[in-house]
Amino acid sequence: MNTSKKLSLTQILIFGGLMVTLSMGVRHGFGLFNLPITAANGWGRESFALTIALQNLIWGAVQPITGALADRYGALKIMLTGAVLYILGLIGMALSTDVLSFTIAGGLFIGLAQTATTYSVIYGILGRNVSPEKRVWSMGIAAAAGSFGQFLMIPLEQGLISGFGAQDALLILALMTSLMIPTAFMLREKNFLQTHQLGDQTALEAAKEAWTNTSFRLLNLGYFVCGFQVVFIAVHLAPYLKDLSSTYPAVASPTVATTALALIGLFNIFGTYSAGIFGQHFPKRLLLSGIYLSRSIAIAAFIWLPLSPMSTYVFAALMGFLWLSTIPLTNAIVAQIFGVRHLSMLSGLVFFSHQLGSFCGAFFGGYLYDRTGSYLLVWEIAIALGVVAFMVNLPIKERAIRHAVTI
Repeated sequence: MNTSKKLSLTQILIFGGLMVTLSMGVRHGFGLFNLPITAANGWGRESFALTIALQNLIWGAVQPITGALADRYGALKIMLTGAVLYILGLIGMALSTDVLSFTIAGGLFIGLAQTATTYSVIYGILGRNVSPEKRVWSMGIAAAAGSFGQFLMIPLEQGLISGFGAQDALLILALMTSLMIPTAFMLREKNFLQTHQLGDQTALEAAKEAWTNTSFRLLNLGYFVCGFQVVFIAVHLAPYLKDLSSTYPAVASPTVATTALALIGLFNIFGTYSAGIFGQHFPKRLLLSGIYLSRSIAIAAFIWLPLSPMSTYVFAALMGFLWLSTIPLTNAIVAQIFGVRHLSMLSGLVFFSHQLGSFCGAFFGGYLYDRTGSYLLVWEIAIALGVVAFMVNLPIKERAIRHAVTI
């Protein structure tokens, strides 16, 4: 194969990072729209939570299909389609006056868009164009870009909501996401057809092989927990702080929630980058186990100790360091076991489990709150799940299967 036509690592990291920054950054701020949108339309929190939950479920369910299409036909057309859907979804959310249209725009359109503009597709490009010895590190960089997007976009989205209102803020975000279109062209793989000739295993055969692999199933279980925890916190942290304002009035200001979510994004940059570095030198399964156990400890301390702006910021910083650091490690294990021939599709499969967890975290956060008047039960579920994820990652075997293509 003529490798001279491969995308350079710098090019992938810059433009792949920009794609993930925009896609992940915008979605991380959706929790800030929860209260203004539900209040303006007279909806319960369960309605907004259901939209975000559906968004995550569609993202996960369709991601393996989008990944398989990107592996088969190249990532460019997939990313362009995703960019258009993202723009239409944000416009639809802004203009919706009923729950159904809002759910179609924010749940269906943006859920589909995220399958084409986030990690699985970008990691497929990395896998095909980056040498194995730099793969985990480069995946960590791409994940850090998504973290930077959260750090950058959350204060910006709060500022847009405060200055223009939720509706116009969504329209401005739609304009910003149009930058995904030229970014996709910068990630076009000119040598893709040559790369595609490697290996004769079909996508269906690869999927069947993965699901019969015990380590892959354990990765799925752990990734479910990851999705549950991070999406519950992203969507429900701001309402949780507001609910406790009568007992802890210092956390009532929207600035506290906005700062906390931004700190998650800031420290996530360091966490995901560190995961990429450590994943080159230490067993990735042990790093994953440590991340999940540390999350449970941080959550327990946050809900059981007295609440203040400072305790919220410390919690956000700790969770931020652990937030998406699972992504490069999980995907690197998939690439190490199965190779990169079907990496976008296999990453999509394991990501589906993540998004099932995301659906549960977003929806049951709102559902159990509406039924009990408190988020306490959901926090406790998140703690217990973290302990489960700690245990199931320990026995994972990181050995490559015999026929894996590891270009």
